[in-house]
Amino acid sequence: MNTELLLSWGIGLFIILLFLIPYIRIMKKKEARTKERLKETRSKRQDKALLQHPIINRSLCIGCGICVDSCPEGNVLGLIDGKATIIHGSHCVGHGKCAENCPVGAIEVGLGDISQREDIPQLSEHFETNIPGIFIIGELSGLALIKNAISHGITAMDHIYQSNPEDSKAEFDVVIIGAGPAGLSAALRAKELGLNYMVLDQDQPGGTILQYPRRKLVLVQPVELPLYGSLKKGEYTKEDLLDIWEKVIKEQKIRLLSGHKLTGIAGDSGNFTVETSSGPASASRVVLALGRRGTPRKLGISGEDLGKVMYKLMDAETYKNRKILVVGGGDSAIEAALGLAHQEGNEVIISYRKENFFRLKARNETNIEKGISDKLLKVIFNSSPTKIEKDLVTLKTSDTSLKIENEFVFIFAGGELPFPLLNSIGIEFGKKVESKAEESK
Repeated sequence: MNTELLLSWGIGLFIILLFLIPYIRIMKKKEARTKERLKETRSKRQDKALLQHPIINRSLCIGCGICVDSCPEGNVLGLIDGKATIIHGSHCVGHGKCAENCPVGAIEVGLGDISQREDIPQLSEHFETNIPGIFIIGELSGLALIKNAISHGITAMDHIYQSNPEDSKAEFDVVIIGAGPAGLSAALRAKELGLNYMVLDQDQPGGTILQYPRRKLVLVQPVELPLYGSLKKGEYTKEDLLDIWEKVIKEQKIRLLSGHKLTGIAGDSGNFTVETSSGPASASRVVLALGRRGTPRKLGISGEDLGKVMYKLMDAETYKNRKILVVGGGDSAIEAALGLAHQEGNEVIISYRKENFFRLKARNETNIEKGISDKLLKVIFNSSPTKIEKDLVTLKTSDTSLKIENEFVFIFAGGELPFPLLNSIGIEFGKKVESKAEESK
């Protein structure tokens, strides 16, 4: 009987080892590749996240790898020493699928320690700044994604409704600056709550989405838009989203004025004066939904005022059989360059001032690498334009100067972010502001 038992145990152990040993070998090889990838991303400064990112509690993590597989961007996380680790932080855009799917709650998506960040404003849980009565919502808060923007607008407006003084003599209960997803959701919620509001924007409704190339796919997690309903699809084209904004603005008769650029805010909570390029407005509360893209940054070089120079690409299909230079190395530049390179007869060159691309979305990184290997376009790293002429562009590289034939130049050098304006208003950056409830504890 003991012999039979030992034999059974032996057979069981053999079967376990038969499968376990190959599994361990596979996992070891996978971890070695992950470590190599982390080494590579660190060398390219791609390991750190720009804004929100997974914050991992390593004491809770059981190393199951579900977070790794659930990330829509594909390679933000990996397993090292049996624990989830951020590998390609620059690819993280804050979907939050890793946190949603973690079976032990070891991950949350946030900004981490912002005490030394000069680009993240101090905000309470209601998105109120250090100046009582002024709120910041949307990607300017440091949290991207349309779902977050809509949620911010609702949260801020609910707080404004509950705390708005009845004795205010301001023209509006709240003035909202910016008509992107955050600003429009705030306006819809304000109307739903019966607040007297106004939306001001220097451009047209849509915010950052307006800058996207035609038919660009935008990921949207399911979210409820006030007075409209659910945005259920996982992906929308740029045009679909803009149609939704236009429809809801028209149907709900949202009070929105375009062509009003914010120049300053004076006064105190309950009695603010909002200064704009088109004149002042008085408001009890102010919500800033300005985004982070800002006004396109210019290079300040000769010839930049020529008609051939542009700062956004609306429709790649209108350019065929052209010699085109794209300046920049971010997602917008890469998407524009690839879109142009796929059009008939175009010769596309990318000029980028750094030694390699970094902080690209996973899809864009894969596509540009393929585009380069397929000789669909050419990239000149460590280069920058110094002069633009009617038929030429001069590029300065690390060791020489190049003159290339050219018909169109697209510049994607980022935007003049609104931080100096926010600083002039008195808005502070860094450590999170405690709410009144927290202060009273």
